Amino acid sequence: MVVAVDVGGTNLRAGRLDEDNILVQRSVPLTDKDVLDKTIEQLAALIKSVMTPDVTGIGIGVPSVVDADGVVTDVTNIPSWKRVELKKILEARFNVPVYVNNDVNCFILGEHRYGVVKGFRSVVGLAMGTGLGGGVVIDNRLYTGNNCGAGEFGMIPYLDANLEAYCSGWFFKNQCSFSALEAFHRAGEGDREALESWKVFGKHIGNALKMVIYTFDPEAVVLGGSLANAYPFFNKAMIDSVSDIVFPDSLKKLKIFISENSNIALLGAASLIP
Repeated sequence: MVVAVDVGGTNLRAGRLDEDNILVQRSVPLTDKDVLDKTIEQLAALIKSVMTPDVTGIGIGVPSVVDADGVVTDVTNIPSWKRVELKKILEARFNVPVYVNNDVNCFILGEHRYGVVKGFRSVVGLAMGTGLGGGVVIDNRLYTGNNCGAGEFGMIPYLDANLEAYCSGWFFKNQCSFSALEAFHRAGEGDREALESWKVFGKHIGNALKMVIYTFDPEAVVLGGSLANAYPFFNKAMIDSVSDIVFPDSLKKLKIFISENSNIALLGAASLIP
């Protein structure tokens, strides 16, 4: 029995799992994000609410780089988490081993072990939401790089900014007169302006895919995050954008999937525990 946690800038989620079966799950809004002690107490209270005496470990995904000692730094959208010894704090609180990793690494771990890319040896995950994150599995092993920074495709310079500015919710905020959510609803109603915005978005995602292919040449890519729900609106433009790749066989053999399990990050966090 293990506990898995998904830390977000807006909400905290925790669940108690037996293998891939989520027995209980709770979610709370994260408050007082500017006060470290209060956020830690809120996280600990959430974990306590799903703990039982037979829990043998805690796995936790955080939107941050994580060092070998489980220290997280500059956590996205949590201003007070500049440097937090998260593993040490939680192990002292709960007396079980704690394993900490990047949240999108947990996403791709979950997909690789339990989700749509199960059975593939080398896969890349792109999580498109408020930002753009990535996770990489090579030869059935998570690849994190030297500082847990591998897969941060969103930070790659692109046009006048970086990929995240054009392949996440920031695209709609900066380039359109409406949010990604509004674009999704309007496109569903056949609105031309919204449909066109998704085509442009798809072109940028295609360019991101080219970077992924040139770098890792994976067997499969899985798209997740809230913006993946709009895949029918941008998939054709995405494929058209990536079709001029110099190595067409890499594209021909590549499988592209959309994440289907809203709990996949929790399953991935649980899989951090040996």
